[in-house]
Amino acid sequence: MSWKFDQAPNVACITCQSVIDGHPVLIATHYEDDHSWGFMDGAPIDMAKALVVAMSEVVGRHPDLDEVADLPPGWSATRVAVGDSWSKQRDDWASEV
Repeated sequence: MSWKFDQAPNVACITCQSVIDGHPVLIATHYEDDHSWGFMDGAPIDMAKALVVAMSEVVGRHPDLDEVADLPPGWSATRVAVGDSWSKQRDDWASEV
């Protein structure tokens, strides 16, 4: 398997325990400020329970994430379930402040 992401496999990303436990990734975010990544399951985010792990830990468990590896910084992708198409959109963090 070739690595398709713009960050190295050992670079940290944000995720949650359920994604590590095998629940599907339904939200992928490529942060604009530092080009880091976040992979979440779609449940409400509790940052107190967020995990910081190597990208390879998530991508290795969810190889279908290769479908969003070309997501530009400042964009997110969402889907309803594994196998569904990803919907990609530019993030508007300024409107959330």
